[in-house]
This record gives sequence, C-alpha cells and structure tokens, in this order.
Amino acid sequence: MNKISLLSKYAISPIALPFQWYALPLRLMVGGGFIEHGYAKLARGPEAFIGILHAMGMPFADLLGWATIAIEVLGGLMVLLGALVPVMSVPMIVVLLVATLTVHLPNGFSSIKLLSYDAAGAHFGQPGYETDMLYLAGLLALCVGGAGPLSLDGWLSKRRKGGD
Repeated sequence: MNKISLLSKYAISPIALPFQWYALPLRLMVGGGFIEHGYAKLARGPEAFIGILHAMGMPFADLLGWATIAIEVLGGLMVLLGALVPVMSVPMIVVLLVATLTVHLPNGFSSIKLLSYDAAGAHFGQPGYETDMLYLAGLLALCVGGAGPLSLDGWLSKRRKGGD
C-alpha cells in the first residue's frame, strides 16, 4: 500500500463505526462537565455561589442559585445518560448564555490566560467564554444529531419503532 492510499484510508475515516457514535464522547464530556460544575457549587456550599450572585446584583439570587445547581447536576446527568437531551438542553443553554453574558464575556474569548509561571507553578487570569461556547456547541450537536445508540433516547426510539 503506497503512502497516498494509506493516508487517504486513515485521514478520512479511520474508525469504521456508525456516525451516530460521535455522540458518546460528546455526552461524556458535556454531561460530565455540567455535573462537575454543579457538584463544585454544592461542595463549596450553595450559599457561596448564591453570595456571588447577590454580589453581582442578580435578582432572586437564592432561586437562581439553586436552579443553576439543579440544572447543572440533573441536566448533566440526563445528557450523560442520553435522556431527553433536546428538552434538557434548553435550560442548560440558558445557564451557559447567562454565564457568558454576565461573567465571561468581559474576559474575552480564551479560557486559558497564562499570566506567569514561578516556583509555585502556573498562574492564570480570569477565563473567557471559550468553554461556554464549546459546551453550547456540544449541546447543539447532540440536539441536531441525536444522543446516539448508547443512550436512553436511542433505546426509546428503537423500542418505539419496534426494533426491540
């Protein structure tokens, strides 16, 4: 096999899997990421996050704080399982847009801003909205392309069509 045919064989589609399998790593990353963000707010104490919302002047900070935590944890779990992904994506996208507009937009696009490095390690600046947009793109891709074959949505769809 010459170099050109070898390159074209592996550069175009190296893994012979159905295209729907793209959803699995997206669901793991997006769902797991949301769960982690919600869990971090719970682990530090919800009142700390609610205090930040108060300091930002957000109305109904208590309600919004608990709603954000619930959306991140439960929405993340639902995406991870591939259950009701288009429905769960709506409040998750709202959380992303609010975070982008109120916190990350003034910091620019990049999420990684290396300010300095010393004996204590790397020191970073405030993150921009890059990560929010990656999560948004992942949710939109899952809404458009589906949650994939290893998902509750996929299983329910298969049962509805009489395939199980």
